[in-house]
Amino acid sequence: QVQLVESGGGLVPPGDSLRLSCAASGLTFSVYAMGWFRQAPGKEREFVAAISRGGGTTDYADSVKGRFAISRDNGKTTVYLQMNSLKPEDTGVYYCAADYRLSVSGLRGEYHYWGQGTQVPVSS
Repeated sequence: QVQLVESGGGLVPPGDSLRLSCAASGLTFSVYAMGWFRQAPGKEREFVAAISRGGGTTDYADSVKGRFAISRDNGKTTVYLQMNSLKPEDTGVYYCAADYRLSVSGLRGEYHYWGQGTQVPVSS
């Protein structure tokens, strides 16, 4: 049974940093591309960042480039999202996703497995 469990979310003031983690189980982690998505209140879910199975290729939404960084530890079967200089518009539920079918040229593709999400409210 594939499971993706996010952690690290919580209330954070604007300008601060937060690191999200996604622990994966029930899958051969090293062959799965991993992604982070978010959904703000009243908005559709949007792509945030993704990383290839080996960690050599990353992709970011324009809105988070230079502020967020995705990384993975295949030994710990965990993917991370380091979020710096957080803004109120970063507020939302952050979801971890995984898919073994995605290549380095298609990291924004449709992911099959999803975590439960973790809340990141960036307060003012």
